[in-house]
Amino acid sequence: MERDAVIVAGFGYRTGAREDSLSAALDLARAGHPPVTALAAPSDKTALLAALAEAMGIPVLAVAPPALRTTPTATQSPASLAARGAGSVAEAAALAAAGPGARLIAHRHISPDRMASCAIAERFDP
Repeated sequence: MERDAVIVAGFGYRTGAREDSLSAALDLARAGHPPVTALAAPSDKTALLAALAEAMGIPVLAVAPPALRTTPTATQSPASLAARGAGSVAEAAALAAAGPGARLIAHRHISPDRMASCAIAERFDP
């Protein structure tokens, strides 16, 4: 039986982040992992992902604030907890967007300029 993988790169980023911050965080997170099939971020922060997603030929998925707050994360950032109520916005966005049964295959990686983080979640469909 062949199964299709849904592989979502989730992002958290500061106001003022640039596309190169997102790209750098994504490159760090996806090293050694399969290609991502979608990008995800909090619903009020998806605009910056549009150009990156278009260049990759994949969709952007918006994650609602309640989903961020109720998705358990492997790492805990005091800044993320204060701003969004999630231990890691990147991890929560990746897991919530990938859907039920998803698991992290890359914990959050932070861009060298510390403006963006990216984590990758995977879920298999039968």
